[in-house]
Amino acid sequence: MKDHLLDIVKNTYGLGIIDLVKITGTDTETAIEALAEDRSVIVQAKLNNAVPEFKGTFGMPNLGKLSTILGISEYKDNAKIELATQERNGENVAVGLNFENANGDFKNNYRFMSQEIVNDKLKTVKMRQVSWNVEFEPSVANIQRLKFMAQANAEELNFTAKTEGTDLKLFFGDHSSHAGNFVFQGDVTGTLTKAWAWPVNAVIAILGLSGDKTFSISDEGAAQITVNSGLATYNYILPAQSK
Repeated sequence: MKDHLLDIVKNTYGLGIIDLVKITGTDTETAIEALAEDRSVIVQAKLNNAVPEFKGTFGMPNLGKLSTILGISEYKDNAKIELATQERNGENVAVGLNFENANGDFKNNYRFMSQEIVNDKLKTVKMRQVSWNVEFEPSVANIQRLKFMAQANAEELNFTAKTEGTDLKLFFGDHSSHAGNFVFQGDVTGTLTKAWAWPVNAVIAILGLSGDKTFSISDEGAAQITVNSGLATYNYILPAQSK
């Protein structure tokens, strides 16, 4: 369970814009949902193998605290991490996690958010089906080029994406300010005819995560970055931003 908890925290809280996730689990599936505090990113994910203990619906709030607990050296080796449950309305529901070190003399309790509260705070976002005009797997080198361009245009919160021939180009700034552009991906199929804007910091944070990545962009005003961490598949959906 610890590896899955670390993976969830790294791929949500680690972006710097998420502090609450919703877990929905059955015997065969563990789903994760989250929403950036500024609503710039929607996360919809599934663990590649279900965690049997994660049944029902509950929230993991204050992910910074969970990250801190998971990082304590007392819990590095042979720690016990157990699900805490309570009976509510005639059924056992998950209410938290109990941490105990190997010697049994160092303990922490992390509390979940109830289904009712998390459903109110984190309503499931229904995304309409869109067609992805451009899809590609960004290379490490091209991700680094994006970081360089963002550094050179640090005042820009968003970038726009356009295709020119078979090149996908990203543009920072405009003719009235300092500006820059570069080829992010060559030999793409499909075209983008609308210059939607995308959040620089969120895209860079997601592309900086470990795992195989696919970047998809639609002319309908949505982008998606899919990351397979090895333990879970995360879909990061980005609604287009207004410039």
